[in-house]
Amino acid sequence: MDGHGGRPHKAERDALTVEVGFALVSAAFLAALVFAAVVGPAFLFGLPDLLSALLFQVGLALAPVVFVVRVVYVLVDFRRGAQPSQPGRTSPDS
Repeated sequence: MDGHGGRPHKAERDALTVEVGFALVSAAFLAALVFAAVVGPAFLFGLPDLLSALLFQVGLALAPVVFVVRVVYVLVDFRRGAQPSQPGRTSPDS
């Protein structure tokens, strides 16, 4: 937003849109990866039915938690204005 509490500029809205999209896509990918890592051994190694069902339930419980944590982390980090360091440039503090 501008310094006077007005509406955000188009560039700021675009940056927020990109960041939200990145948060959702990366969270979905990470949640799917966690689910596959938890449930995968049940299919790979032919584990007993009870253990396979347990791993499936754990995967179903863990994936949404990972999704939400990732989205919140990315959006909070964006709101703080964290930017990656730029090698070769001096920081404003120096």
